Order: sequence, then C-alpha cells, then structure tokens
Amino acid sequence: MLDRRSDRTSKPGIRAAIYVRVSTGRQAESDLSIPDQLRQTRAYCEARGWQVTAEFVEAGASGMDENRAELQRMLDIGTYGDAPFDYVVVHSFSRFFRDHFAFEFNLRRLRKHGIELVSITQEVSDDPMGEMVRTIMAIFDEHQSRENAKHTLRAMNENARQGYWNGSTAPYGYRTVVVEQRGDKAKKRLTIDVVEAEVVRMIYRLLQHGDGVNGPIGVKMVVKWLNEHGHRTRKGKPWGIGPLHRIVTRETYKGTHYFNLRHWKTKKRKPEDE
Repeated sequence: MLDRRSDRTSKPGIRAAIYVRVSTGRQAESDLSIPDQLRQTRAYCEARGWQVTAEFVEAGASGMDENRAELQRMLDIGTYGDAPFDYVVVHSFSRFFRDHFAFEFNLRRLRKHGIELVSITQEVSDDPMGEMVRTIMAIFDEHQSRENAKHTLRAMNENARQGYWNGSTAPYGYRTVVVEQRGDKAKKRLTIDVVEAEVVRMIYRLLQHGDGVNGPIGVKMVVKWLNEHGHRTRKGKPWGIGPLHRIVTRETYKGTHYFNLRHWKTKKRKPEDE
C-alpha cells in the first residue's frame, strides 16, 4: 500500500504533538498508564527524528466526551494560525476518540490545517484501503466503549442491590467503611458520621421547629444560624444555600439512596427507574 505521508516523514524538521489519555484513575494504575503512553510515544518520535513540540495529558476523561480540556486545547492550538506541529501522535486511535463521528470530524479538522494523526500501535497507510481500516477501528472502538459502559452499569446495579456503596463521595452526615474485600476490590457501605450527622439533625430541627426562640425558619436563615454558631462544611468553609439545599432535598437522609442520577455527557436527570 502506498503511503502519501512517506515524502513528508522523510523531511527534516518534522514536529510532533503527543496526546495521551486515560479514562479513570483506576485505568491509570492498572491499564496503560500515562507514563507508559508518554514513554512509548516519545520513543516513537525519537526513532523517526521527529521533534516533540508539545505534550497534552488528559487524566480521567472518557474517549466519548468531546469536551476534554487538553483535547480542545490541542485542537485549538493546531487549527489556529500556523500550526506548531505536523503530527498528533497517540498510542492508539481510541486515545483520540471512541466516538466514530467525532473521530472523523476532528481528524478532518486537523487535516484541513495540514496535521496528520498517527497511532503508534495501529499504523495504517493513507490510501483508500488504509482509510477503510482506520474507519473500522474507530467504529469498533465506539462499539467496545458502549459495551463496556453497559457492563459497568450492570455491575454497579448489582453492587447497589447488595447494599454496597458505588463509589463517589459520601453525602454529608455519612462516611464509607470497608466491610468486605473481594480480591483487589474493597466493598464499602455507608455508615453514619457521628459529628456530621448531628449537624444534619440540627438543620432539620431548625427548619421544622426553629431554634427555641423563633418558630420554623427558612433555608437562608438556617445558613445564617449555622455560620453564626461556628458550624462549617466538610471542607471547612462557611455554609451556603446550595450545600444546605442539597441536604434538605436529598432522599438519602430518609433511607433511600439513588445513584446514576444524570447522564454523564448531557448532565440531564435520568428517569427514576434507571
């Protein structure tokens, strides 16, 4: 297969930008870590005599999400004025995107400014056959990502059904404790935090019955009362209406906890049965 990049890659002064990504902290530790990706992509460029002019590191971001900070910074730099690099080098095409449409759109966006995308583990030619192979890879990456998401959610649902905590920060008034170890996975449950729980009870008493001098008071007055009496949030900051409102509207405090409330991409609230 002929590679239209062959003449370009043989010229001196080729400049490359490296883009690396992992989806989660767990992946960074157990899968292909950022240091590994950087080491391999740097070695790839060095072997070809390419000058690495920029490195973009994306930790904890999904390949289905187009609004990644480092990705957008790289795209903006590459497509504004004179591009400071000729190639974007990734470990695999899935590090760039796991959404086929977004992959093709942004690949063409780079190409309009004379920039090519290179995967060090999936090198393909630039002829029609190579384009077809790359497209199939992108479609497969998207399919795999969606399947992984389904399996992950199924496992989280079963974890919740068994009464275990599905990660994230415990609500104010609670903390998590490890109750079981299954291999390298620690199973956690919620338990009451004695100090914070008393503040939660106080908040509800103020709203329902008042402070013993006045009758029931509203959210704004509760915030004022807590701050005047020296109470602070978990982070040591003064109370505000937002944090207080989340406490008084959260069903966790009456014994029913929901997870997976919002779609990760649109942030819209999901139906209750999901």
